[in-house]
Amino acid sequence: MSTAYETLLVKEREDRVVVTLHRPEARNAISGRMIAELHEVCALLEADPKLLLLTGHGGVFAGGADIAELLRRGRDEALQGINSRLFERVRRLPMPTLAAVDGWALGGGAELAYACDLRIAGPDAVFGNPEPGLGILAAAGACRWLPELVGESVAKQMLLAGRNLDAAAALAAGLVIDVVPAEKLLDGAHALLDRMACSSATALRLTKLVVDAPGAHPVVDDLAQAVLFEGEDKKDRMTRFLEKRSRA
Repeated sequence: MSTAYETLLVKEREDRVVVTLHRPEARNAISGRMIAELHEVCALLEADPKLLLLTGHGGVFAGGADIAELLRRGRDEALQGINSRLFERVRRLPMPTLAAVDGWALGGGAELAYACDLRIAGPDAVFGNPEPGLGILAAAGACRWLPELVGESVAKQMLLAGRNLDAAAALAAGLVIDVVPAEKLLDGAHALLDRMACSSATALRLTKLVVDAPGAHPVVDDLAQAVLFEGEDKKDRMTRFLEKRSRA
């Protein structure tokens, strides 16, 4: 990935891409420029599917959307779904995505984290959607995704009553997979991705498609499994498993 970015730090590895939100002057607030650059990252990951690790610079994930830009937006911009179209694209990336969150993940920043398949948190992580206090709603995914992620009751506490979830509450609600010390957050995130990278990439892609498929039906599972059953990767992995067991 040779593209020059203004609001992101992007590092490519053989099996994953690490993206750091980088607007230190604005607590990594999500601006129009950042949205455009994240679309560029999505395009690259759609063309060359890899795991994605998304994190924030300076002990903050993202303090929200850029309020100065939101103030200038009107009805037409709202109908364009500037943030929601990106977050939906992140949600539909071919390979699993992981948000490593420490510090604030508020408003659009929280919704970007919700768009990822998994989240891991540092001890100072705080998730919240204070949009109604600014006269708007969390329209970039939170109203749809939060009830699925944490249940309707907790989602309404956050969306209507302005409750923030700290790291412990996010873990208890199932929003994050683990809470680790801040200095070990990226190590913990990479360890989780390492575990996934040991699995069949095709199996991960198809599993994600099946899990996210609307109106899931057993036939969808069967069709995905049929593709995997014919693959050499499945035969190689099962053969190695049986050989290892026979030697034990």
